[in-house]
Parts: sequence; structure tokens; C-alpha cells
Amino acid sequence: MSHALYPGSFDPVHRGHLDVVQRASRIFDRVTVAVLENPSKTPAFSAVERVELLKDGLREIPNVDVLRFGGLTVECAKRQGAQVILRGLRAVLDFDYEVQTAMMNRHLEPGVETFFLLTKSRFAYISSSLVKQLAQFDAPLDDFVTPAVAQALRRLSANRG
Repeated sequence: MSHALYPGSFDPVHRGHLDVVQRASRIFDRVTVAVLENPSKTPAFSAVERVELLKDGLREIPNVDVLRFGGLTVECAKRQGAQVILRGLRAVLDFDYEVQTAMMNRHLEPGVETFFLLTKSRFAYISSSLVKQLAQFDAPLDDFVTPAVAQALRRLSANRG
């Protein structure tokens, strides 16, 4: 059984992320989306909230599960029994960083491969940071995030305002 781990902060999850998972779910028997808990960062949403927002956006895909993790991605992949770490690429800028990370992961755990999936062009310019900026200015979000994420971002902006 092929199993891919798709790690990230997903703060917040956007349609580009969801597209990568949906397409990967047709390639791999199982896809685990792993939400990173990084104590050195202050995300807009807690790891629990990010997991719930991902579950909401992925509920229609039966071979996908979502969890949260801390530590090294390769260690999470080993614990989950994943043979592949899945990474989405938007542009050349992503590629350099992702190749370095993939090479380090291969050094740490030769049995886990990295699989790069290019995003669809309509999602290539979307990032979680840009989505959060749009939300701060009450811009329309429907093209970028699910209704649940848009609502969570509005709530977050209202609490800060």
C-alpha cells in the first residue's frame, strides 16, 4: 500500500493545498496531511484549529487523514508508515528550498522518498501569508479558501480589530 505524508503549517489551508491533496489521493492509496506544531512560530490558528479546517476541506476524500505533529518530518513519516513525503511546488523559488530539504530528509532516512507535485497554475500565486493579508483588509476570499476557512479568518480579524 502506497502512503504519502503531506506536511506543512497550513496556516491557513488554502485551495492550492487542497488541490495537491486531492490529486495525490488519486496517486497514493493513502495520504496523511500532517500539521506541524512549531513552538518557535506563532501561527494565526492553533494546530487543533488547522487540523479541523483541513478535515472540513478534505472530508469528501476517503483515503485522506489529518494529524498534527512536532519534530522532524522524516520521523513523522516513519511513525505513520509513509514511504513518501509529498511536497507541492508553486514556482522556482519553492524548488531550491524543497530540494535542499528533500536531500537532507533522504540523508536522515534513505527509505523515505520525496515526491514533488506541481500546483495547478491557477493556484501558483496563492500562499497562506497572502490569504491572511487579504483577510485583514476584508477582501473576498472565496477563490482562495473554503467557506469554513474564510469564516475563521473573518472571526480572527474581528477579534484583532
